[in-house]
Amino acid sequence: MKIKNNNSRRDFLKTSSLAAAGFFIVPRHVLGRGYVAPSDKLNIAGIGAGGKGESDLFEFSKSPNANISYLCDVDDRQIKKSLSRFPKAIRYYDFREMLEKEHKSIDAVSVSTPDNCHAVAAVAAMQLGKHVYVQKPLTHDIYEARLLTEYAKRYKVVTQMGNQGSSGDGVRTMQEWYRSGIIGDATEIKVWTNRPVWPQGTGTPKSSDPVPPELKWDLWLGPAKEEPYHKEYVPFSWRGFWAFGTGALGDMGCHLIDPAFKTTGLLYPSEVECSQVSIFEKMWTPDYFPESCPAASSVILNFPGTDGKPNVKLHWMDGGIVPERPEELGADEQFGGNDGGVLIIGTKGKMMCGTYGSNPQLLPISKTKEVNIPQTIARVPEGHYVQWVNACLAGYGRKEVSSPFEYAGPLTETILMGNLALRASNIKKGTGFPGRKKLLWDAVNMKITNFDEANQFVKREYRAGW
Repeated sequence: MKIKNNNSRRDFLKTSSLAAAGFFIVPRHVLGRGYVAPSDKLNIAGIGAGGKGESDLFEFSKSPNANISYLCDVDDRQIKKSLSRFPKAIRYYDFREMLEKEHKSIDAVSVSTPDNCHAVAAVAAMQLGKHVYVQKPLTHDIYEARLLTEYAKRYKVVTQMGNQGSSGDGVRTMQEWYRSGIIGDATEIKVWTNRPVWPQGTGTPKSSDPVPPELKWDLWLGPAKEEPYHKEYVPFSWRGFWAFGTGALGDMGCHLIDPAFKTTGLLYPSEVECSQVSIFEKMWTPDYFPESCPAASSVILNFPGTDGKPNVKLHWMDGGIVPERPEELGADEQFGGNDGGVLIIGTKGKMMCGTYGSNPQLLPISKTKEVNIPQTIARVPEGHYVQWVNACLAGYGRKEVSSPFEYAGPLTETILMGNLALRASNIKKGTGFPGRKKLLWDAVNMKITNFDEANQFVKREYRAGW
């Protein structure tokens, strides 16, 4: 499948500034091109082998050409199922030690850690010439997303982000509709989700708990600043804290914004604004917690038009906020999916889908059956995971994947731009809640140009040793 605006992305990245020098995770003496896989087997190392990592590794193992060779996880409780499923795999706790000792026999790496460790693990693997599959969102910060996009090209490795809907038939159907001109040029996109389904907007825990003996807490923290363990973080609710996760937008944005991004060919936003609430605001207790993701948020991103196309406004909503139903939709017809949806409004019509690009529909829905557009984009019957395995075995540049970092990087940056706005809106000016402010984004230089305080969220500081 060809990615729309590929050339625009390449040209943009050539002119972007990125201070990547010095971003090394493993010692320099182990860097270099790794062992090249035999043509019939791909030796995969899993960094994060419990939770989502467990299911990721299982999906890779469905390929007869995939060999799950190494398992790395900091929690003995979470890794149990993977150890049972792959008894021949060698187990590690620290991915840096694993890559240093085993890099000659590792061909590819899957990263399924909490968000704050995605980039450091992926960079370490790519510097060794390893193909990488990284769970969504690709990174924790905008700087990291740009870095991984450039490193994928520099080290010539096959990459894929874990937004599996990107390999589905639904998004391809929407692309074919859009390219046929049925809805004209997109001018507005509305995206919503029922997330978060974990606590958000409550602030960090005020107490600490004893570290479970099965958990390597220091390794779990990774590059995040050192802080006491609390049972609220592990294994699931870390998503609601900026130190470790990226909130509802980071969790589901790559699944929901992806169909719109692929269909309309968006690149980088130029403006962003937002509003948010905490759980305590809903309870009429005015307070806010800059270290915790909001309980609900609304983000508006503006994308400049290219090639004579109109500007596009993308509106993200979470925490129970949903857009107005389109007038073309019947009173009893479902709007999007059960847990969220996407509505693309064009100059000639509208289309919508659920999460992962599921159940694509033209509006009115009766129009969907009336339209007969030929299939022009190849489908991925093998699925997102095996597609990546096959591309790794073929070698860099020989087989296409659905969400390579060249595409997933800009998509992730867009999502993280929304998070930057949410975090910037918590910067106090005087007393009370900060007002709503539109931020202007210089994408080439990765900089907010009208509110310098917001730029602290483009790139975080990394803990010593990471």
